[in-house]
Amino acid sequence: MEKRMLLSAIPHINELKNKLLTRFPNVPEKLLVLAAREAASRVRQEILEEKRTSLTPEEVLALAHQIVEEKLTPSLRRVINATGVVVHTNLGRSPLAKEALEAIQEVAAYYSNLEYDLAEGKRGSRYVHIEKIVREITGAEAALVVNNNAAAVLLTLNTLALGKEVIVSRGELVEIGGSFRIPDVMVRSGAILREVGTTNRTHLRDYEEAINENTALLLKVHKSNYALLGFTKEVSGKELVELGRKYNLPVVEDLGSGCFVDLTKFGLPKEPTVQEVLASGIDVVTFSGDKLLGGPQAGIIVGRKELIEQIRKNPLNRAVRIDKMTIAGLEATLRLYRDEKEALSKIPTLYFITLPPEEIKKKAKQLRRRLRKKLPKEVSLKIIQTTSRVGGGAMPLSNPISYALVIDTPKFTAAKLERALRNSSPPIIGRIENERFLLDMRTVFPEEFSVITEVLANILGEA
Repeated sequence: MEKRMLLSAIPHINELKNKLLTRFPNVPEKLLVLAAREAASRVRQEILEEKRTSLTPEEVLALAHQIVEEKLTPSLRRVINATGVVVHTNLGRSPLAKEALEAIQEVAAYYSNLEYDLAEGKRGSRYVHIEKIVREITGAEAALVVNNNAAAVLLTLNTLALGKEVIVSRGELVEIGGSFRIPDVMVRSGAILREVGTTNRTHLRDYEEAINENTALLLKVHKSNYALLGFTKEVSGKELVELGRKYNLPVVEDLGSGCFVDLTKFGLPKEPTVQEVLASGIDVVTFSGDKLLGGPQAGIIVGRKELIEQIRKNPLNRAVRIDKMTIAGLEATLRLYRDEKEALSKIPTLYFITLPPEEIKKKAKQLRRRLRKKLPKEVSLKIIQTTSRVGGGAMPLSNPISYALVIDTPKFTAAKLERALRNSSPPIIGRIENERFLLDMRTVFPEEFSVITEVLANILGEA
């Protein structure tokens, strides 16, 4: 069929819109017109590029239907994490505790005293709602919370080292997700980077020899997302503190993940806690709120009161400040840390990280029982031992034991099944390992079992 005839088969926009109205009576006509035009435009382009040799009006209408459905589906939506990576940056990092969700809903749905002093009846500060609980949990003299840890580092360096040198070990010039590098942050802060030591070995004398009249501070960056092994040497925070006192220089540590609990009790590698780092004498510590802490995205700055006050007064603070929903969620999360057992059981990130392998295996068996009742017999459901990840740039050498459900079916290859589940509603994100599709049960909530069962039954067919 020639192009002219194919083009003439495309229905008029008004005709498409009216047919869409019968399928989507409650959708604004403006959106339906937009979908009709987009469908007609796509088909027209395919014809002109000779990608179509036939066309019916029904095909154009079906495409318009699909476009409307796409426009009605939120871009940011819930997914089921069956990857085994607990703090999965691509999947939103830490899911929040029920208490945090309730606090956010209460504050978001109504007015709040965000910047209103109820006792005095006048304007107040948003930071008072969060500083007390941060100080209580960490033992810091003062605290400030901004929108993420990169902002916390940027604001701290801009305040304390603008136009001056910051000494840091070459082995700590890390890059985090999205090609975001410590040296780049330092440049934007207005500080001057002074590298010392080598990639694998830095000595205290390297720092001392670099100190001059233009030195503003000593910076330590926790290597949370990688590890140096073999012939290595690094200077401890305590050693830097002693050197800083000798030359009257503050010491700042970018701790990254922000852990409050000693995770070695659960067989995990040592991760320095915020409390320990502060106790070593570090003047200012920055860390994330949505990694090992298990709260919403935030950058938390704690340390000596006079330094935190300087940082708080920086005009740049206004550009990186947190909103009321973050404050509500973070405060509720931190309150759970008053009782470590409560934090471990109620904060999903901590719960998943410390979940014993035998409990994960029980979850795998429970899901398998559900699936066995719903899926055809030819679908194989095998439980295997595997390893998961903490994620979020934390504990790179930690591969805790986990259990996964391997789904094998003659109907789909592993890659095809992965794609089908990824495009389901809600999307289910698993992983492929040795050409097998796995659902790692460490990061799956029990209440998600029914959803997984329903989605798989629809894709693979019911028993």
